[in-house]
Amino acid sequence: MGGFDFDQNKYNHVTQAYRQPGSSFKPFIYSAALEKGFSASTLVSDTPLVISDPNINNGQPWEPHNYEPEYEGSIPLRLALAKSKNVVAVRVLQAITPGYAHQYIMSRFGFDPERHPAYLSMALGSGQASPLQMAAAYAVFANGGFRVKPFFIDRILDDHGKIIRKTQPQVAAEGAEQVIDARNAFVITSMLQDVIREGTAVRAQSLGRSDLAGKTGTTNDHVDAWFAGFQPSLVAVSWVGFDKPTPLGGHETGAQAALPIWMTYMSTALQTIPESQPVLPPGLNVVPVNSGKGEARQDYQYANSAEPTH
Repeated sequence: MGGFDFDQNKYNHVTQAYRQPGSSFKPFIYSAALEKGFSASTLVSDTPLVISDPNINNGQPWEPHNYEPEYEGSIPLRLALAKSKNVVAVRVLQAITPGYAHQYIMSRFGFDPERHPAYLSMALGSGQASPLQMAAAYAVFANGGFRVKPFFIDRILDDHGKIIRKTQPQVAAEGAEQVIDARNAFVITSMLQDVIREGTAVRAQSLGRSDLAGKTGTTNDHVDAWFAGFQPSLVAVSWVGFDKPTPLGGHETGAQAALPIWMTYMSTALQTIPESQPVLPPGLNVVPVNSGKGEARQDYQYANSAEPTH
């Protein structure tokens, strides 16, 4: 839905509103990191950070901080994404470099390169994306790594009901371009499932499904609130904000303002869709990992990969 009433306002928010995606952009940063040797269990420091970069913050020292003023030391990427830890995302982008991440993300997920400058602030979703772009980009994770082009018109009929033209959409695994490794899509999806199991979107557990994945997003001063998520057969994105960027009000986060809309939609849309069971792609191993808290657990790792230290 692009707006409330087309007769009152013909501005289509779905295709024309380019807004900061905030933390809902982080999965793309982590997807890039997986191709640089990171895994979901890689430990990264969640401690205060000060950065001097002439390209951001008007050249003044920049101190990214977590939404909640809490820092937990070394934590795995999986937990960092679930809790939307900003300083971890920035450190990951530092490690893989903004230039590499920019090239990786823009060439695979369909974003406009000029709307996402290759600066460290990209880790926090400081660029601009439309809701349609976000849905198409999240579909790459949902369908196992394929980029499919959204379409709006299924068919055109004449006044006798005869089909004049029918859209032949690109289909995952049936002609659509594979833009990321199936292992990458699987791992990111599993991390996004933890956002719902134990992270910022935990209230979505009330839908009673184990196959949901997604990410909240909240921009500075609560101007934009997002939730982008999916079940393997359906991607949905909800965005809340004013036409002219204006604060929504204190505590109007993605989890508070956007997630309930997504949940209401998905509760109906998925009523007849059976729960999907994950299938481990070839070349991905289940291995024992260090949780960072001394707890024994298992996670996914690319076969024959070496773990970086950060």
